[in-house]
Amino acid sequence: MKKIALLIFLTAIISCNTEPLKADRFKSGTFEIPAGKGYEKTIIIRQDSLQIEKYEDRVDTLSISWKNNFNYTLKMLHPKTAIDEDPIHVKITNVEDDSYEFEAVIGYSNYVQKGEIFKILE
Repeated sequence: MKKIALLIFLTAIISCNTEPLKADRFKSGTFEIPAGKGYEKTIIIRQDSLQIEKYEDRVDTLSISWKNNFNYTLKMLHPKTAIDEDPIHVKITNVEDDSYEFEAVIGYSNYVQKGEIFKILE
């Protein structure tokens, strides 16, 4: 039983990445989600507790709340539709030098959107 618990613990640590994530690494700066895989090219600007997203001909402003270095929640500040009122729960699943892969869930749905964000400016 102890071996199984140790195996689960080690798997959880390894799956989050063996290199420690610097606290400010992805919490501020300018990022890009490339077009494709269900996304239009999106430019994201993060500063403090705000995230501004620019895509197509739209600009959205969201609050961002970090639970830890691997999970955060986005909330639209000026929702235009009912779905915009739901929080977006984001889980970082893999970290590279200048990017991370993520899974996002809107509200409490079972639909998971996956993608990758690249940091392009500090």
